[in-house]
Amino acid sequence: MTSDNDPSRPLLADQEREVNLPDADDGETTALPEEQGRSGSFTRNLGAGEAFAIVISIVIGSGIFTSPGSIDTNVPSPGIALVVWLIGGMLAWTGASTMTELGVAIPGEGGVQPYLKYIYGDVFGFLAAWTWIVAVMPATLAILSIVFIESIYSAAGVTDQSSRIEHKLLSVLVLVVVNVANSISTKASTRLNSFFVVTKFVTIAAVVLAGIVVVGIQLADPERDDVGGRDWFTKPWFGNRPSVDIDGSKTDWDQLSDWELLGHYSTALYGALWAYSGWDKAIYITAELSAPAHQLPLALNTAIPTIVLCFITANAAYYILLPWNVVSTTDSVAVTAITRLLGRGFGIVAAVLICLVVAGSLLGNSFVAGRMAVAAANMGWMPRPFAFLGYVGTSARAEPHDEPAPSQSATKSDAPLNAIILSTILSALYILLGNFRALLTFNGLGEYSFFFLTVVGAVVLRWREPQLRRPYKPFILVPLVFALVSGFVVVRGAIFAPTLAVVLVVLWVLGLGFYWVRKRLAAMEGETS
Repeated sequence: MTSDNDPSRPLLADQEREVNLPDADDGETTALPEEQGRSGSFTRNLGAGEAFAIVISIVIGSGIFTSPGSIDTNVPSPGIALVVWLIGGMLAWTGASTMTELGVAIPGEGGVQPYLKYIYGDVFGFLAAWTWIVAVMPATLAILSIVFIESIYSAAGVTDQSSRIEHKLLSVLVLVVVNVANSISTKASTRLNSFFVVTKFVTIAAVVLAGIVVVGIQLADPERDDVGGRDWFTKPWFGNRPSVDIDGSKTDWDQLSDWELLGHYSTALYGALWAYSGWDKAIYITAELSAPAHQLPLALNTAIPTIVLCFITANAAYYILLPWNVVSTTDSVAVTAITRLLGRGFGIVAAVLICLVVAGSLLGNSFVAGRMAVAAANMGWMPRPFAFLGYVGTSARAEPHDEPAPSQSATKSDAPLNAIILSTILSALYILLGNFRALLTFNGLGEYSFFFLTVVGAVVLRWREPQLRRPYKPFILVPLVFALVSGFVVVRGAIFAPTLAVVLVVLWVLGLGFYWVRKRLAAMEGETS
């Protein structure tokens, strides 16, 4: 039985509970009652710059180089495609802003896990942790590993080998190499991540610069038609034109009903949201920021606009570099554009750079995946060994708060090795058993189900606990807009991919069984002690 003021009592219970938090303006993390007395697993040694780099590294991945074709297929004009990219970026920003509000008001490890636990109760926090650990993050790592190998194959002119076992085993190898890199230490991972961030900006800058050069050449000599595409110069950017799909079929936009248009636009938006996916990941390192109340909003509110600018300028460059009927027929638009402009040799260079971009995204997501398992183990939702840092196995000496001997302190890894191994095994299974398109939909269903619950919870929390200290508080319309869109994304995904929705529900049922078994075993141990 819980009293009205019991801090473990979920928000949506019958009566409101009181929460009195000390002031957080000094930049220190303010602990909630249930978190007082519990220290995190990780040292607070990261700053806003490193959080900015992690968000950039995760979000600027394969999407900007693979999604443009699928988005262009589902919109009537290049101008509308750029609008979709802008809307997707604004929606990502609304979600990131709401997560930031929760991140500095409800400290804790594991992203949305502590928020859902605080708002709805322990079982919702567990289900979020379970979904991310066994579904969302492994699927994300599998997708990126597959894209890495597909980029190499595409540079060699091979585009139909993704289902072959050789392709899948190479994807697993890439996954293992990246996870080994993340096993060295937190600082080593963030330093390597900074290198990949530079690579991402260089790659996008090269595409944008190529577009600017083509614009300059064609403006100087309007009759020249051997550089880039001329459609940007001769056709209206917002005029309807038939879209060509990758299979050669065409869409006549003037013949579609409003319902059919909505279906195409929603598909285009889904592609943009995939490209922007990862905007939430900075909150997973809140427990490692030295002053999260200031650093987290700063990192996200600079990273997201930077990413939106990169995505829109890169896509505008694609429409300048390529004939418009080519954009929708390729899943490697950047490589195609550079190859057409500068030749096959430069196309291979572009493919190498894109592989580095994807590797950076892999590294960032792997970095986050291990920390999610650590957070869940610290909450008692996963076996305790997944919280151990720097050791493999179940030995008690691997407790995360044990101090290493002075002779070991310089060499001992602070990475969650057991958690990284678990992530590697699950991701490898997804690679071997799944494919890119199915994993993409599965990942979106899992993520946005809990994004919806989290953002709705943030709105409810403002009403139920207005006195909760919020160092960062966006306008109420921000979470409301994101809640509507994320709910739409989940419903649409479930309707168009019912089999994957059922698989996700089965995983939730298995997770609930795992949760109640652990609770029962803990209760039995308490009775016998």
